Amino acid sequence: MTVNQPLIIRYLGSVDYLQAERAMKRFTQKRTMEITDEVWLLQHNPVYTTGVRDVAEPRRDAESIPIMKTDRGGEMTYHGPGQLIAYFLLNIRKRRLGPRLLVNQLEELTIDFLASYGVTANRREGAPGVYVDGRKIASLGLHTTATYCYHGISINITMDLRPFEYIEVCGIPGLEMTQLSNLVDGVTIEDASNRLEKYILKQFSG
Repeated sequence: MTVNQPLIIRYLGSVDYLQAERAMKRFTQKRTMEITDEVWLLQHNPVYTTGVRDVAEPRRDAESIPIMKTDRGGEMTYHGPGQLIAYFLLNIRKRRLGPRLLVNQLEELTIDFLASYGVTANRREGAPGVYVDGRKIASLGLHTTATYCYHGISINITMDLRPFEYIEVCGIPGLEMTQLSNLVDGVTIEDASNRLEKYILKQFSG
């Protein structure tokens, strides 16, 4: 059984990827058991990120998009403006969350968030993330220790999806991407951020 705990949600706007990752590491390294968990909602400038595994480079020039090696799980993905990212800096020991249960909860809140727009989404066995009609709409990658986690989920809202075409997304050949604005008219990153906050709080602090 998981345990809900207090949670602070911060809206950070557009943040350089390396700056955000360093900030997550500093927060985690310095925190104590009494520090309140946080979730950071933000966007990144165009960047490819890879997880702890070695993966193939982008297949083409990829418009000179930089590539960052990270300490999260998962393989290569793309971040860019119009993609809503939620970084979860949680005390998983207090919350009694193992890595698998944490992944399930992040997928569940994302599925519920999309359902609020009338979009039916689902999981895919052996491929963490959230999918709509076989296309991936949200990616997931975490770094966990026995006590803490950071990194999180990225949800495609209203962005340029072309950079995904240059890579083997999440190591799955031929995987297509989609985004909320392709499925729902008039969606904005601002509305999505406000709406996602409600589902995060419901899942982790309700």
